[in-house]
Amino acid sequence: MNNSKIIVQSESIEIIQEVDSKANGSWQPFEGETTRALRDQILSSGIEEHEWETVKNEAIYVLSSCVEPKAFPKQETGLIVGYVQSGKTLSFTTVTALARDNGYQMVIVIAGTSINLLDQSTNRLEEDLSLLTRSDRKWQHFKSSELDIGDYTKIKDVLDDWQDPTVPERGRQTVLITTMKHHVHLEKLVYVLSKIELSKVPILVIDDEADQASLNTKVQKGEASTTYQRILSLRKQLPHHTFLQYTATPQAPLLINLIDVLSPNFAKVLAPGGKYIGGQKFFFDAPNQICTIPNNEIPAKSYPLDAPPDSLLEAMRIFFLGVSAGMILDEGNGNRSMMVHPSHKTIKHTEYFYWVEQIKKNWLEILELEEDETDYQDILDDFRNSYRNLQITVPDLPSFEKLSTQLLRAIRRTELHEVNSTSGKTPSIPWHRNYANILVGGQAMDRGFTVEGLTVTYMPRGAGLGNADTIQQRARFFGYKHDYFGYCRVFLEDRVRDAYTRYVTHEEDVQRRLIEHDQTGKPLDAWKRAFFLDRHLKPTRDNVLDLDYIRINLSRRWYTPRAPHDSMEAIKDNRAIVEKFLKKLSFQNAKGSAKRIEFQHHMATDVPLKDVYEQLLVPFRVTRFTDSQNFTVLLLHISAYLDSHPDTSCTIYHMSKGKSRKRTLDKKDEIPTLFQGRSPKIGKVTYPGDSNIRGSGVTIQIHNLEIVRENGETISIVPAIAVWIPQNMSTDWLVQNQGGIETGY
Repeated sequence: MNNSKIIVQSESIEIIQEVDSKANGSWQPFEGETTRALRDQILSSGIEEHEWETVKNEAIYVLSSCVEPKAFPKQETGLIVGYVQSGKTLSFTTVTALARDNGYQMVIVIAGTSINLLDQSTNRLEEDLSLLTRSDRKWQHFKSSELDIGDYTKIKDVLDDWQDPTVPERGRQTVLITTMKHHVHLEKLVYVLSKIELSKVPILVIDDEADQASLNTKVQKGEASTTYQRILSLRKQLPHHTFLQYTATPQAPLLINLIDVLSPNFAKVLAPGGKYIGGQKFFFDAPNQICTIPNNEIPAKSYPLDAPPDSLLEAMRIFFLGVSAGMILDEGNGNRSMMVHPSHKTIKHTEYFYWVEQIKKNWLEILELEEDETDYQDILDDFRNSYRNLQITVPDLPSFEKLSTQLLRAIRRTELHEVNSTSGKTPSIPWHRNYANILVGGQAMDRGFTVEGLTVTYMPRGAGLGNADTIQQRARFFGYKHDYFGYCRVFLEDRVRDAYTRYVTHEEDVQRRLIEHDQTGKPLDAWKRAFFLDRHLKPTRDNVLDLDYIRINLSRRWYTPRAPHDSMEAIKDNRAIVEKFLKKLSFQNAKGSAKRIEFQHHMATDVPLKDVYEQLLVPFRVTRFTDSQNFTVLLLHISAYLDSHPDTSCTIYHMSKGKSRKRTLDKKDEIPTLFQGRSPKIGKVTYPGDSNIRGSGVTIQIHNLEIVRENGETISIVPAIAVWIPQNMSTDWLVQNQGGIETGY
């Protein structure tokens, strides 16, 4: 199947290219000299062999879904999803090395919306790929900040070697370009590349933090935002390339319109290493390490704080005790850091930085007093109380007496950093200089910012607009922290803690379903945009979405179809599915008044929900979009519940014992209501109505309908299924229509 990708350029619409969206993984990349050199570099940094093998195999899998270098020129777009702080940079570095081994002549890495983030990624690439030290010169590295208009001749000369049969393979260099995600940098890069004939040049483009800035923030206005335009212009210059979107928060790329050129055709999910600590661990397995900041200690316009709150003091005490322990146990190797992440308004950063500075100064003065001084004893008592908190999660914590001997030095040698852009460039942290650091900042420490050895996070801010991806990107406290996890504490407002807890459920659901879909071999446009998302969270910012989504919660309500007659082929298939399923059940007469002759039903109880799901609901075909949207959510809902409750049973009703029930269609060619009402309508009830025919848990009603259209046409033996979801299965779902694909979950 071919999909024409459409872009918005200024105020016009333009078809950019035909993109083949067939199943991925059509070729097999190999591990070559460059990747083996990267392996040696990575293993020397302390990563274990089995962890490297996972990273390499995933990178091979990612590259196998990209455009094959020797294939006919075309474009492809992929989405690579990992957890926050889980090693996405190492993944795309490995993909870059493999690309070089497998004949990609150019790799472009779009890394960060700030100089600080660009430098962070560039430095990693320089170190891991040995760009500054290799003697065999496999790469020609160009930085957007240093790129000159005339550099196109240098790039062209490097690429020409690939077309020259006299140049040995080892003598051919791969062009590596690192660029900031900024319209000025991208515009200069586009101009340079426009001077080169690239039709025969296989290129890999890696967009780090792809859900930020790259997407069209003016899509609802029918226009194109500046950075989005520059990325599209870049892609137009590259006839033969794959655009890989790396992110930990894929909501926006998944929900943008499928016809957008940045809508991915495939998705891969990266597994974190064994030492990774993420949301599941913090918010479900070890909730004691999440500490509450009381509401009266959260600054607000109506409630400004005039002194450092007690929770900030507690956070700093726990941090300094951890630093003291590190000095004793680790002899100060590596880093220990604390992050104070208040409101995004710069004035709040300044206020908190001043408090942290004054607390440090005050504690140093007191700890330099004689031990018999009252102030000295009081501060030691405060630290002793904090020590008891830390002792709960650190079994090998040195005694308080030992730690107290190092406290003065631990506090003195901790460097403070105000991380914001008030002076222009966000400062880089000199991690090599000091073991302990406290960073105070806001938005500059959100997305992509790495804090080395982060143990204590203090975040006195609310959930803001409730955008799920934004909240998650603030979680700098995730990462490879297994070796010192006991020292970690995260201080949050209760509502933010709840938001993270909800997000973890949502994140696990999205990643699980992306993995399942990838295994089908189908393109991503066939993936149903429906997933867990609590009603208190929005998936992403509204300005990048031109298609609405709806929220559905099926608990304490029936799913009923309006058009079970929509397809004669589906009717035929559904008859066979229902007939086969019913033969496996043992029915009894449902209880009810003997006077309700036409409303006697068969009932089967304690039927395993897993069997019903697999043998009836999944194969059952629902073709009308108005039905399939909710039916898709129903299937996902039951599937997710069965994952944690596999032994759940349900009740099946064969309505009217399978006798035909007549339903007349309205002008929309739909059944106004599937259910028969109460009988009689007035007086003593003999039949409470179909909607009240249900068990205490999940209930499935199977109806045999005779459909009558307005013109008198009749369709007989039309199976229809109604499903009741009880309160204990309540879950919020987000659903977006991306094209009305028939349910076939």
